[in-house]
Amino acid sequence: MSGTSERIRKNFAETDEKRDAGLTTPETVIRYDDISYGPDPVWQVLDVYRPKAAEKKRLPIIVSVHGGGWVYGDKERYQFYCMSLAEQGFAVVNFSYRLAPEHKFPAALEDTCMVFTWVFEKALRYGLDTENIFAVGDSAGGHTLALFCAMCTNPDYQKRFPFSPPKDFVPSAIALNSGIYMVTVSDKPEDKFSTDLMSDYLENKNSTEELLLVNPIEWMNGKFPPTFLMTAEGDFLKHQVPAVASKLIDENVAFSAHYYKDTGMELGHVFHLNIRLPKAQRCNEEECTFFKKYMKTGTE
Repeated sequence: MSGTSERIRKNFAETDEKRDAGLTTPETVIRYDDISYGPDPVWQVLDVYRPKAAEKKRLPIIVSVHGGGWVYGDKERYQFYCMSLAEQGFAVVNFSYRLAPEHKFPAALEDTCMVFTWVFEKALRYGLDTENIFAVGDSAGGHTLALFCAMCTNPDYQKRFPFSPPKDFVPSAIALNSGIYMVTVSDKPEDKFSTDLMSDYLENKNSTEELLLVNPIEWMNGKFPPTFLMTAEGDFLKHQVPAVASKLIDENVAFSAHYYKDTGMELGHVFHLNIRLPKAQRCNEEECTFFKKYMKTGTE
């Protein structure tokens, strides 16, 4: 493991613990924890959160793909953010996945496919409305979610892997938050951070074929799902958003681009996870409103 990944694991954990200190499960939410969706008992586990007031109702679904530079994170770090989404009337699936460098690409993508398959298999047990499946992903999770949607919509991309998403499935809409969509490697000292991560994430960071496979913009087409595209003033990945917007325009894909700024403080990378922030609450509410625009008739 590179020193960069070691620092990410240490620094991100400290930041996340500080962000969520004192938060508890809302009384309005019922949660089902530590459900296996695959054979790995440590990483292939998920939680489901639902609003208690809708106990007997089939609910639209949000699947959350967490971030962490491909090398850090799990469902515990996202539980409070995901429960805040559940409070807006959704059943939220919050899952852990296998991390690099212990598990190289495409392990996280394969796990994401497994989770969506699990959603269909367990829909009745957890009151999940499979006619209305949405997804959110941030940072590296936004990257993985974009690749997953490419698998769902581009047969040429899907055939390059020995696994697949549920047959004929495309999310109703997605939100890509502070994501990375263009992956490059170089020998320039200023690019050491991203190059180190690619060394940990990929089997061969210098493989042209592998780099092509992890650049979601290359695989987006006109069947890509409607997208809420979000970044913020202090997001170090905000420069990647225009290229995604341009691609979606070229492919005639419906999307809504949002740039968040606060006069009282700089909103940074994945600020929306800090549910104490008013602008984070606004962002998350706007994403849920966007999803509701794409719900099929019969679900409120």
